[in-house]
Amino acid sequence: MPTPLIVSEVAKSFTMHLRGGLVLPVVANVSFSVASGECVVLGGPSGIGKSSILKMLYGNYAVDQGQILVNNGGRIVDIASADPRTVLEVRRGTLGYVSQFLRTVPRVSTLDVVAEPLVARGVPTDEARERASELLSRLNLPHDLWQLPPSTFSGGEQQRVNIARGFITDHAVLLLDEPTASLDAANRAVVVSMIRAKKEAGVALLGIFHDEEVREAVADRILNVMQFSPRKVAA
Repeated sequence: MPTPLIVSEVAKSFTMHLRGGLVLPVVANVSFSVASGECVVLGGPSGIGKSSILKMLYGNYAVDQGQILVNNGGRIVDIASADPRTVLEVRRGTLGYVSQFLRTVPRVSTLDVVAEPLVARGVPTDEARERASELLSRLNLPHDLWQLPPSTFSGGEQQRVNIARGFITDHAVLLLDEPTASLDAANRAVVVSMIRAKKEAGVALLGIFHDEEVREAVADRILNVMQFSPRKVAA
């Protein structure tokens, strides 16, 4: 099976326009790959560029240079140079993302928020809602909340909705940005089991986990982002 995600010599910097155009390097020469059925964890201290790497891979951040190659149904797409329409196509078909923050349309029920990624891929609404119900139950979100919009929920409740929404599809590549940060021990264990199930299904996972116990439970290898520090490269 072709490697689903390859990152080659990627660099990123930010231009601080309010500080006279100061250029702030973030990462440089980021190169790695993630195989099917593997969970790679980005390691290193806060502020080193881990979340920036995930956002570049998902197409939320522009790339200064390099390639981000995703096997999108047998067609190799470079996210770094792809047009917005192609990026959206890859997101629908291949590339999933669980962020730290839940952003939803106001007044849409939790059940429909979770079911929406399946509906967008052509799955009948009733079937998508049934799958959403299974995930919300597994993540111990009270049934009374399912018909309410998640914008009113606690941080931990919103994160469980976010996880259910991200895990509901069969994307070949899944990016995870601190999915267990707001969860209690019981629900962290549920997420660990869900990640293991994705690995067994052949999904390539790339994640950030500051919880050491979770990280050790899911990581096949840890990639130290310090090696991609521009200061290290300059030295």
